[in-house]
Amino acid sequence: MMTTGLLLLCGGRLKAQQQIYSYAQYADNLTPVNAAYSMLDKAGSLSVMGRRQFIGVDGAPTSLLLSGTLPIQSINGAVGVYVLNDKVAIENQLEINAFFAKSIQLTGNDFLAVSLNAGIRNYSALYSTVADNDDAFKNDVRETSPNLGFGVMFYSDRYYLGLSLPELTIRSLGTASVQQANYLKNHFYFSGAYLLDMGEDMKFKPSALVAYVKDAALLTDVTGTIYFKEQLGIGAGYRSNKRATGILSVTGDTYKVGYSYQFGTSSNTLGGFNTAIHEVSLSYRFGKTGVRKLL
Repeated sequence: MMTTGLLLLCGGRLKAQQQIYSYAQYADNLTPVNAAYSMLDKAGSLSVMGRRQFIGVDGAPTSLLLSGTLPIQSINGAVGVYVLNDKVAIENQLEINAFFAKSIQLTGNDFLAVSLNAGIRNYSALYSTVADNDDAFKNDVRETSPNLGFGVMFYSDRYYLGLSLPELTIRSLGTASVQQANYLKNHFYFSGAYLLDMGEDMKFKPSALVAYVKDAALLTDVTGTIYFKEQLGIGAGYRSNKRATGILSVTGDTYKVGYSYQFGTSSNTLGGFNTAIHEVSLSYRFGKTGVRKLL
């Protein structure tokens, strides 16, 4: 009971401070943030990413992101779907979106891609399971709302620059919880990355993701990754809410496995809990996979 209440308080505050797609490995899994990013890869793909905080604590914040993309080469487009499930104690948010993306050639190696996504968001909070004899927790909350979004991205085989609004909130979920204060508002994202040759067997990719939501602090992620022989990636990142990240990845022609460890750079503990965040990703590419995907 006490642990659940603490997680509700702490988890809600954490969610209120961060944007919904705040994954450390965003630079390689950007499609849910901006579906136009799917046009950078001519292969189809399936990806899964898991994230967990407060390891060893029941009801700790967890996230699971699933995505799939299928290219349509005849029209230089792609279709796909992504599913996000976030859970903190007795609160759960499920989001399902389908998307369509298409690109046009601007110059010899530069392209412009646009995307549109649509889906639903479902929120539930089983407050009655906390204390059914307390009036403040006697009513469960269950809400569902539609979702629309769009994205624009300029890209080549060396860079991308994108702007997106993946979640256009049509209506509020009311006073569902402290989480929804920022979590369910319109979120704007600016993303960018560049792939730089540093020698025959080494490449460097700086990347950034900036998230904006009304009445909340601007959240900025900056990450740098070095790839050795286009296979082993070692990266580090910093987030403007005073969190740092270490990232390790292994890339093959048809797969990529990644792990990240995120931790606070200032006093960032509450009641002795470990606030470090572990994140694991796995992706599989099929079809046209002759070139490894580093960007």
